[in-house]
Amino acid sequence: LSALVLCMDVGFSMSNSGPGQEPAFEQAKRVIQKFIQRQVFAESKDELGLVLFGTDHTKNPLAEDGQYQNISIYRHLMMPDFELLEEIEHQLQPGSQHADWLDALVVCMDLLQKETVGKKYERLNIALLTDLNTLACADQLDVIIGNLKKAGITLQFFLPFPVDADAEGDGGGDGAGPQNPPPGGKGLSREQKQGLEMVKQVMTSLDDEDGLDEVHTFSEAVKKLSIFKPIERRPMAWPCQLTIGSSLSIRIIGYKAVCEEKFKKSWAVVEAESHQKDDVKRETVFCLNDDNETEVEKEKTIQGFQYGSDIVPFSKVDQEQMKYKSDGKSFAVLGFTKQETIHRHHFMGNQVLKVFAPKDDEHAGVALSSLIHALDRLKMVAIVRYIYDRRSNPQVGAAFPCIKQKYECLLYVQLPYMEDLRQFTFPSLENNKKFSPSEAQLSAVDALISSMMLVKEGEDGEKEDIFKVNSIPNPQFQRLFQCLHHRCVNPGTPLPPVEPWLKRMLDCPQAVSACCYDFLKEMKRCFPVKEVLQKKEQKTTCDSVHNQQDLYNTCVLLLQVGSVNPAKDFHTLIQQKTISFEQACEQLTHRIEQLLGNRRTEYYMKTITCVQAFREQAVKVGAQYSIRLFNNYMQSLKKRVPDWNLQEFWGLLVQDALTLISKDEVESSSVSKQEANQFLLFEENVEAAAGPTPEDGGDVDDLVCAPTDVKIPCALDN
Repeated sequence: LSALVLCMDVGFSMSNSGPGQEPAFEQAKRVIQKFIQRQVFAESKDELGLVLFGTDHTKNPLAEDGQYQNISIYRHLMMPDFELLEEIEHQLQPGSQHADWLDALVVCMDLLQKETVGKKYERLNIALLTDLNTLACADQLDVIIGNLKKAGITLQFFLPFPVDADAEGDGGGDGAGPQNPPPGGKGLSREQKQGLEMVKQVMTSLDDEDGLDEVHTFSEAVKKLSIFKPIERRPMAWPCQLTIGSSLSIRIIGYKAVCEEKFKKSWAVVEAESHQKDDVKRETVFCLNDDNETEVEKEKTIQGFQYGSDIVPFSKVDQEQMKYKSDGKSFAVLGFTKQETIHRHHFMGNQVLKVFAPKDDEHAGVALSSLIHALDRLKMVAIVRYIYDRRSNPQVGAAFPCIKQKYECLLYVQLPYMEDLRQFTFPSLENNKKFSPSEAQLSAVDALISSMMLVKEGEDGEKEDIFKVNSIPNPQFQRLFQCLHHRCVNPGTPLPPVEPWLKRMLDCPQAVSACCYDFLKEMKRCFPVKEVLQKKEQKTTCDSVHNQQDLYNTCVLLLQVGSVNPAKDFHTLIQQKTISFEQACEQLTHRIEQLLGNRRTEYYMKTITCVQAFREQAVKVGAQYSIRLFNNYMQSLKKRVPDWNLQEFWGLLVQDALTLISKDEVESSSVSKQEANQFLLFEENVEAAAGPTPEDGGDVDDLVCAPTDVKIPCALDN
């Protein structure tokens, strides 16, 4: 835990600038914003305060007898938050006064000492941002340096020019430059030169060797602070016993060395106007899948595993019994194998575990060190059963020896089970002469690979990485934090574009791009690319109706009634006329019987849609054979209701009044309106409600004496 006070100069000189230059005030403000952003999104527990000097008013406990004037404590020590970011964005404005930066430093020291009493901090720090363009009284400089050392307070300076600007003879071109340059040439003002000498004296007194390294320019700080700081993670120790057989046990401690970082803050539903999460309540209600949607208490529900169309119920007791039972943590060696048998593409899981011996256990250290060195000398690995705790499923992994100059450990990586492996077989390119590359092509590819190597030799002969992946921040996090900050301080405005440095982050290094340019040209010459013209597509029946936008937005040739949306497919087949009406009806009735076989309400509803489509198309065609097909099928369907236990389905049919097609609708029908109305009245004796008698010459007679040119749906053969 650290305590930091940001001390910013907002005086008159900070808001002045030369032509085409950004005021030092804006630069310093951006440095503070970037730093606080990093602290907020890193979820840091460090406390931060803000002191302003050069303000139009005075607000500090040391302001007595005309001393420490125009210095204000803007925020006392506390964790940084979005509210502070918003205040800095909209409320922090330049002042019109001057103040001694040494006085401001004393106020910051007083703030740190008073507000950290009784608390334990690992570090106390003050960061002072100023252009040094005001006179500072150096009478108490040695006393201030002594108190900084005594309190253990570290100090950083942020200036608009480099620390050696006075030696270079100008302001370094870093943004603001001197505000009141002396006549006759460019350079720092007298006040800035005097202030810079005092800064050097303070920093070298605090640290002889590296003191001046803590003096930064505004532009340098903004560049470094643009990358959001990763979320801080404390190392979580995992104590366990490494066992080999039943008689050898070694105390160990594991730490996560590599683990995929995920942004743990999730999106929450809030009220649109108040933006408060508590104003929105979410309730989950369980209901039966019936007409009344009867509510069921959560206690009366259990989990079910859907296996095909069936659901296998699993109570909480079943789930507990099904879980893997273990005695707790485990890191048991199952055996040893050669390192070359463990392939890199078999590494899986989301972490790499480093296993050490406890620092306070000398015997464990000697035993584990012996195992690590033996594995390294023999080029072997240990195959381990790893269980994190008693609630976890077991893993099998490999423990590799790792010997460094400062430490040695085992590196555990999870290995796949049989189900995790994907076995694919592809034809060999070597056996096909058509795809065999020439020597020139092979040489071109080899040269390109060599030119794009991301490793180079340094001056000392050691290899260095050009593209250091482990130093690249996650672009997803960076963009998310950028947008969250913008939305916080600028509500209602469009999000900013992706920052250029973030776009360049994953680009090919310039050195590599320049080196491989000529080799890419050679690749282009060795592997000529020709445009392949697509063959003319075969016309379908849809081409004749492509102007009928009310029928189709996209022309697709449908071949049969599918199971996903059979009613729509039936309509499409009728419109395409790729098959006859009788064949389309036969396919539809086949799907209807498949759906009815599931005996569930959702399938019954889909069946009702199919019956509606069948009826609509039969009426639309209007021919005697189409009416007869629908009415005959409905008659046969009614006979199967008792045998197939379809009473629930028939009730849905009655609700939608899907009855026979009568003469009132289509003249070619032989069914009267009264017969159509009575058809839906289901009786125990199905034959009594089956329709007209043979003497009436109804549709049943027509079915028996069906003409040979009409194909009857297969469902009626039953």
